[in-house]
Amino acid sequence: MSIEPNNSLKGLGQGVRRLLARSVGLLMPHRGQASTVSGESAFTHDHFRQCLRIAGGATIGFLISHLMGWNYGVFFTVFPMFLLGIIPVFNAHVVRQFLGNACLNVLEVSLVVGLTQHMPMVMTLLVFLLFYARFRLMARGPLFVFGANGVLTLSVLMHFASYPDLDLADLLASNLVASLLAVLIAAVMYWLLPNRSASTPPAGEAKSAALIRHQTLIGAITATLSFLVFQLLDLRDSLSAQMATILILFSLGYHGARLSAIKRAVGTLLGCNMALVLQLVLFSQSDHLLLVLLSYWIGLMLFSRAHLLEGGGSGVGFGGLTTLGILYGQYLGPNQDFFYDALYRFSSMCVALAATLVVMALLHSLLNLSPMTRARAD
Repeated sequence: MSIEPNNSLKGLGQGVRRLLARSVGLLMPHRGQASTVSGESAFTHDHFRQCLRIAGGATIGFLISHLMGWNYGVFFTVFPMFLLGIIPVFNAHVVRQFLGNACLNVLEVSLVVGLTQHMPMVMTLLVFLLFYARFRLMARGPLFVFGANGVLTLSVLMHFASYPDLDLADLLASNLVASLLAVLIAAVMYWLLPNRSASTPPAGEAKSAALIRHQTLIGAITATLSFLVFQLLDLRDSLSAQMATILILFSLGYHGARLSAIKRAVGTLLGCNMALVLQLVLFSQSDHLLLVLLSYWIGLMLFSRAHLLEGGGSGVGFGGLTTLGILYGQYLGPNQDFFYDALYRFSSMCVALAATLVVMALLHSLLNLSPMTRARAD
């Protein structure tokens, strides 16, 4: 029985509207009770402590980078969010992966950009191999943090480093300092606000060799194509769009990325609107640091709550968090048009996500043609 295109589009529209309504509902204050919606969780005391950790950590990162006058403030706002919001535990193994990846990224970007920038084909091949290695680690599981942070950071670093007028040493130093600072901030926040109950990482999933190849290839190829697009076009101000194309790949598959893209779009929409509302409230006081910090912290607390009610994955809440982090960390300044930046972030991100999903759908179908790279039936 075939489904009419109009019915399919109508069903998609209804689904997006329901998701948007639920997402707004997650931001509204109410008593934390057991959720009746699959995938959502009750808001516990430990969730509240994690909200304080995420909001406090990201605010401290923003404050330090602002006071020190450091460039690339996005690193100092997003890295603490990643450590405190996405990773379920904080221990020595996580710290080793996070800092090890930061040091390796400096070496990789220095060599790839420094030696092959004048050879685009060779540079693209090396970038694919780096992405392939990271996605394979993610698909296998035990070193997921190392692989995920490597994919995201490499993508951003390669994007910025592609511009000849950029100071590469400053870029790499900012990334390394932000990584060290994020670990220190996370350690302090966990020391000040520890969980009352012990946190346990999710159990690993048994995967076939074919599924691992499928997830590795679809992620590496898509990330490389994203890198190529941002190399060929002058998209220096499209950091949100680039990060969005990478973050949805963390689901390691087309079907998961499709749902993640919709949630990411809704989260970015809410984040942009939240940033605009906060700026309207501040109005002429937007250069007052204490008021900016207060508005930023309030926005982070609201989206942290939504993020944890969703279950802690890269969904609507985390999309709103990173949107606020990018806007405040990278584009908040006396010579910036904050309203234009917010609107541009959302429009460019939607275009990038739509293009990424089309590419992933094609790759998913092609890889399923061979038993060597065939995913499990969905």
